[in-house]
Amino acid sequence: MRIRPTLFTDADALGRALAAEIADGIEAANSRGRRYLLGCPGGRSAMTTYAALADQVRIRRVDLSGLVIVMMDEYVEAGPTSGTFGCVADHLAHSCRGFGRDLIAAPLSAAAGPERGVREDHLWVPDPADPAAYDRQLTAAGGIDLFILASGASDGHVAFNPPGTPTDAETRIVPLAPSTRQDNLVTFPHLRTLDRVPTHGVGVGVATIRTQSRRAVMVVHGADKARAAAQVAAADGYDPAWPATIVSECARPGLYVDQAAAVGLGRGDPTHPLISRGE
Repeated sequence: MRIRPTLFTDADALGRALAAEIADGIEAANSRGRRYLLGCPGGRSAMTTYAALADQVRIRRVDLSGLVIVMMDEYVEAGPTSGTFGCVADHLAHSCRGFGRDLIAAPLSAAAGPERGVREDHLWVPDPADPAAYDRQLTAAGGIDLFILASGASDGHVAFNPPGTPTDAETRIVPLAPSTRQDNLVTFPHLRTLDRVPTHGVGVGVATIRTQSRRAVMVVHGADKARAAAQVAAADGYDPAWPATIVSECARPGLYVDQAAAVGLGRGDPTHPLISRGE
């Protein structure tokens, strides 16, 4: 299904709108006595959403004890025996677990207040020792209420799924494509050189994203993501050449784009009019 993009003035306005939707969902889940699973990428794309969500939590006094942060992937390094892997140390700046703990859960918990923050056991990360268990865990939990997605700027990777990923790919150990590693070097400049970027990761597959999401929203902002916005907006189904197009096959998909990334969308195309959300 081709997604009608939603246009925002900038990344902050985009983040505020998505954060308000997430806060609504958390409050609705709380009222029903159930958990709310939020699928989260690491890196730059969702940072304005995370910051705005903390504001929403503080203003609304949202109880986050039922929020589960579902990280989509983690970097891994070779284990003690051939063919085995372990997660990178979570104190490293590029650790997805550390990112989820320090840059998502901690600010949200501070905003929620004592006894109302994200529980320690509600930060989920796939295990390289048993990647398939992640899909089973998500299924048992009833799926992800909203999955925030982001597209690689140069190759359209989503999570650690590189170009050519088959449509049935689930959570697994993935060799990272050179183009993906180059994008990650931009995200984590402290690594300085490409040879220091991990070569493998454990992450959700495109099938995991498609089957486990009750709603999925692709966030695309910044001039460097103009190609990504155009590729996803033009997709009427999953294209393995640009894995981020999996959002077009998710339940209740959204494509949130800021003006800087919208330059390649073809504003005159009547089949893809941009809808302003008023910001």
